[in-house]
Amino acid sequence: MEFKKVTALGMAAVMTMSLAACGSSETATTNTDTKTDAAATTTDAAATTDTAATTDAAADTAEAAGVPTYAEVTLGEDYTDLTTTIKFMHHKTDREQDGTIANLIAEFNKVYPNITVETEGITDYAETALLRLPTEDWGDIMFIPTVDAADLPTYFLPYGTVEEMDQYVNFADNWKNEGNCYGIGYMGNAMGLLYNKAVFEAAGVTTLPKTPDELMTALQAIKDNTDAIPLYTNYAAGWTMGGQWDGFLGAITTGDETWLNQKFVHTAEPFADNGDGTGAYALYKILYDAVANDLIEDDYTTTDWEGCKGMINRGEIGTMVLGSWAVAQMKAAGENPDDIGYMPFPITVNGKQYATAGPDYGYGINVNSSEENQTAAMVFVKWMVEESGWCDFEGGYPISKTAPTSFVFDGVEVVSNVTSLEGEEDLMNEMNAESELNFNNGGDSRVQKIVEAADAGIPYEELVAEWTQAWNDAQETLGIEVLY
Repeated sequence: MEFKKVTALGMAAVMTMSLAACGSSETATTNTDTKTDAAATTTDAAATTDTAATTDAAADTAEAAGVPTYAEVTLGEDYTDLTTTIKFMHHKTDREQDGTIANLIAEFNKVYPNITVETEGITDYAETALLRLPTEDWGDIMFIPTVDAADLPTYFLPYGTVEEMDQYVNFADNWKNEGNCYGIGYMGNAMGLLYNKAVFEAAGVTTLPKTPDELMTALQAIKDNTDAIPLYTNYAAGWTMGGQWDGFLGAITTGDETWLNQKFVHTAEPFADNGDGTGAYALYKILYDAVANDLIEDDYTTTDWEGCKGMINRGEIGTMVLGSWAVAQMKAAGENPDDIGYMPFPITVNGKQYATAGPDYGYGINVNSSEENQTAAMVFVKWMVEESGWCDFEGGYPISKTAPTSFVFDGVEVVSNVTSLEGEEDLMNEMNAESELNFNNGGDSRVQKIVEAADAGIPYEELVAEWTQAWNDAQETLGIEVLY
């Protein structure tokens, strides 16, 4: 197969991916779980294929070969006598090591005893998956790395149409091409603020903050009344900066579901101060102010991702900015799981708080696998989504629309950042590349620079001016019309 271009996609799906849960930061055989680059978790929900023929050919091939769609599989009844071996490639090295995935497969085999599932947990998954993808023989199921939506039919089998799949799963349009669904998330993520309930109580914080000012007051109370670190930045890990903070861009901070993917690139001053504690300005100023007011760790350059899990469980940390995927990890890191809480991000727009939710990595089935392996893979994916309970075990926002869930996020409206306008699917990528700002596209270094600037006493307004100038220059260079 000719190697096709594999590139980063637009903001819509990268938004959700900044929520992504983690695999190992060391090796595939160590029980660690760092999040991979947020930019490598999802594809642009609105991107379209170069030609409809490619998509139609893939769909027609599946139909002609007799491979069932997702909707056509009835779990526990169909294909129970199918005998084959399939391979599943993933990034969850922690769950590979602790036996979780093996236990799930054992449960699957109680229903489908003749489908053998081999697994491979991979460190540095985002890069490795992209390297293996064009080889065609990487296995039968993988978590889809960042590929252009136009290339989805080249590598993956469609599960069915987006319209059809929307009856079964949330985020059916996240890996979309010409109306077909090529990926299903293994879990969903919502964006908010992780906190320790016992620390808040000891600090005298009785009401969860809903604005930046209220959050600063709460952090100061933690500093004044406890020994806990008010806000742990996780600066040294890198991905915990841009990948997480950028995840609040859009509807959470503006109340406008179209802002992120349709208006951002066309806005003259997207980082301007709205004067009411909303927008991108207020979002990043929270981090700046926390550093400037000494409400973070003593030495941000020495933060420890693995160590922070036990620290917040023990009450040594008050808050951390992480996606909801982190809740299960922090609960499991010590003897105080009930102390771990998750709150909406403290920005209120016209009296209302918002949260966005989206899929983490998604299951993709190899379009080049044999018919029987594609069928077995379809069965396995559907079982994992609807019967395994893995999503709920990880504390994820639900993927299946029928499986039980314990996810609760009270007091907010869960919204989605709507996809890019037709013909503008790649504009955000182009803006990020030209401006070198990489907003919500793995811009860890930019968010780290906020910490560095605040620590050095550089005014926040200087950072905002630099971003605005780079943004405007990129708009001019790319000929992007400024509408707002």
